[in-house]
Amino acid sequence: MVVGDASVEIDVLVIGAGPGGYVAAIRAAQLGKSVLIVDKAELGGVCLNRGCIPSKALISAAHHYEVAKHSSSIGISADNVAVDFAKVQEWKNGIVKKQTGGVGMLLKGNKIQVFNGEALFINENEARVFNDNETARYKFNYCIIATGSRPIELKTFPFGGRILSSTEALQLSEIPKSMVVIGGGYIGIELGQTFAKFGTKVTVLEGSDHILPGFEKDLSSLVARNLKKLEVEVVTEAMAQGSEQSGDSVTVTYTVKGEEKKVTADYVLVTVGRRPNTDGDLSLELAGVEIGERGLIKVNEKGQTNVPHIYAIGDIVPGPALAHKASYEAKVAAESIAGLPSVVDYKVIPAVVFSDPEIAGVGLSESEAKAKGINTVVGKFPYGANGRAQSMNATDGFVKLIADKDTGVLVGGFVVGAEASNLIAELTLGIEMGATLEDIALTIHAHPTLGEITMDAAEGALGHPIHQLGK
Repeated sequence: MVVGDASVEIDVLVIGAGPGGYVAAIRAAQLGKSVLIVDKAELGGVCLNRGCIPSKALISAAHHYEVAKHSSSIGISADNVAVDFAKVQEWKNGIVKKQTGGVGMLLKGNKIQVFNGEALFINENEARVFNDNETARYKFNYCIIATGSRPIELKTFPFGGRILSSTEALQLSEIPKSMVVIGGGYIGIELGQTFAKFGTKVTVLEGSDHILPGFEKDLSSLVARNLKKLEVEVVTEAMAQGSEQSGDSVTVTYTVKGEEKKVTADYVLVTVGRRPNTDGDLSLELAGVEIGERGLIKVNEKGQTNVPHIYAIGDIVPGPALAHKASYEAKVAAESIAGLPSVVDYKVIPAVVFSDPEIAGVGLSESEAKAKGINTVVGKFPYGANGRAQSMNATDGFVKLIADKDTGVLVGGFVVGAEASNLIAELTLGIEMGATLEDIALTIHAHPTLGEITMDAAEGALGHPIHQLGK
């Protein structure tokens, strides 16, 4: 490390080491560029350390606990099933360590310089990187900004004490007896349902008329039904107003259609969205990078900002704040820097909720397709009629396909049920390749698998269902 004001030249400076930043760094290095990646926290970003990976580990642990307690219907009973939450957290942290360690190994293997600290633009071609022990100045030919996002903090619910963001909720040392979740979107439902399975009394306050408002009700209603079985109280059209903390509890005041109500719990979990990290100490203005609406940086199809040699990807640019979108954009940016004709060119981005049952969707919903003037045909097939689903004791759910009736081309696909997060890959590929319902129906799907549900849904839409009585 060079200390002082002498500038070290580097081909590509990557700011942020999450699923956007580290992927961009690796791809740029593969293409022959010298790369420095800077992150003030941990390798892997929020996703690997405080989001996607640790949350899915807790979700999996809660599922195993629930199955152990409630499998008598298939002839398996277990006595004295208990949760050692400290061990659960230790296991979860071990997974995080493996994932982040793997990223470190990949960066090292690709000869990428890693700096644990902050980056500050000096001008459009230089940046200073620093931490408590060292500082250096770099002159870069290109820069990729991938600083991600953070949970939105409400003024009336400031994080601290018994008011948690998803970050603190994932690090709790014990299972709360009770919890209020503000926001019934995917993060709130995933974590709320997880703690409910562990035995927490959960109350969800959602402002719209149903949970998971990004999905149509026929999908979210199955999750709502399972929440009810877990004795989760879901209050819709609820507006959280404020809170009052005492030594071991917090009381939330909220209104429903003008009527004021209160609920007291051990903790409040606030999950009302995420904010792009463009308002921090990067000094983007010194680099001349313009910030647009809602703190997002406007980019072109290559990921370039208004300063052509500075790129931005992931949660800080328009579009859904999803790790897989960031990784996709990362490769486009790195390849563009290397002179390849790479541009953002996707038709659809899949979205997944790791609820119980899981929900996954890609493309246009039925209502969205009709709003665009598409003459639609819909194929829908239930998990309950599938042999593999029955043998898994997981018969709740369905696959729904939306296609253009005139051409048969698939325009949307939605799954609610076990392994929806995996099943959505076929539908995403199908839309990207312009597949028709006939393409899906004529593709041989292994038996017995959940994938057959997709084939059966396609056959139903074509009017010749095999495993379902015709209309």
